[in-house]
Amino acid sequence: MVFLTDRGRVRSHNEDNGGIFVNKDGTMLAVVCDGMGGHQAGEVASERAVSHIKEVWEETTNISSPEPAEIWLKTFILQANQTLFDHANSHEECNGMGTTIVAAIIGDGFVTLAHVGDSRIYLVSEESAKQLTEDHTFVNELVKTGQISKEDAEHHPRKNVILQALGTEKTVKIDIKTITYDDPGYILLCSDGLSDKVKDRELVEVLNNGTHALSEKAEELIRRANHYGGEDNITVAILELSVSEAGSG
Repeated sequence: MVFLTDRGRVRSHNEDNGGIFVNKDGTMLAVVCDGMGGHQAGEVASERAVSHIKEVWEETTNISSPEPAEIWLKTFILQANQTLFDHANSHEECNGMGTTIVAAIIGDGFVTLAHVGDSRIYLVSEESAKQLTEDHTFVNELVKTGQISKEDAEHHPRKNVILQALGTEKTVKIDIKTITYDDPGYILLCSDGLSDKVKDRELVEVLNNGTHALSEKAEELIRRANHYGGEDNITVAILELSVSEAGSG
């Protein structure tokens, strides 16, 4: 497992945050948040959301199946939303702050995911990078309703308009689902500083490079995003899916 964040080549500070945290049973939770809001309020939003979730997770036990994992993510992401919303309302300099969030609990044979906003989670195998989340963006709604193509979406002037974020409203809609896996591969969480720049085929190529350690793979993804412009903060969390009782293939 590896977590890495980078300011990028243009921004003066990093509003992304996240990490990989282990609970009392040894179960892993990965989180990536991309903060927004003026006067460095985005930094405050992403940092507070991550620290709240980390604190609760590290005291948690018995998340050994999808149902408690889904309940846990919903409960504590909603709690983080409330915390941010209250903070923004009581601190004028944080008015309007918010953050995206993607979170993944890696269980035995299953991964439970939650997300709000346009940070993403991918399942990367030897053949493909499958996006497991659906961006909560204005442009993605246009794609879904057939008004523009996926190719058009990449260059749309309103590409970065987010429809859902943590902390901006009293309530928030969280997308939560569980996938099962029985093949080795990787779960990749990232902010849009990576997904806007690095193509799916490159994710597959970098993560399946057998000569590189996981930390080098994370560094290479960030290097490529910077090479393509690095206009945004770039954050990645990578978890290897190990398959117990796997054959020798």
